[in-house]
Amino acid sequence: MKILIFTEGTIIMPSCAKDISREKRVKQSQQGIKDVYDYKNYVPNGNPANRLHSWKNLGAEIFYLTSRSTPEEVNDIRHVLEKYNFPDCQNLLFRKKGEEYKDVAEKLMPDILIEDDCESIGGEAEMTYPHIRPDLKTKIKSIVLKEFGGIDHLQDKLDF
Repeated sequence: MKILIFTEGTIIMPSCAKDISREKRVKQSQQGIKDVYDYKNYVPNGNPANRLHSWKNLGAEIFYLTSRSTPEEVNDIRHVLEKYNFPDCQNLLFRKKGEEYKDVAEKLMPDILIEDDCESIGGEAEMTYPHIRPDLKTKIKSIVLKEFGGIDHLQDKLDF
């Protein structure tokens, strides 16, 4: 089973967002404060690595999708995943020139796609699943979370 999970806003967040409410995190993102762009210092949103390790231990292969596309920024996100012991860090995917998130997801064809609702940046228009081809949507289970809400509340089992 392949799980594709979005990074920024779903499982990691700016360091300034730690210890504040989800709503305040959204406002920080909308305001574009400096720390929002300090990708190498992002922190986990809750304990997502634990949840992802539990799914990996049940046989899932974890893939990550970042909003970053420059080599330096992609490496910053990879560093955060490694620093906080996320499983399968080598499976960090990103959009190449001319690609959209849906293109990356359609190439991978995950069984489950987990992403946030992109509240701070425009909502559904910025999400992945809504733009996937209709004939492929039926093969992918979509889980949409509140932006900056984390994944700690999701079940350990893989029977979504």
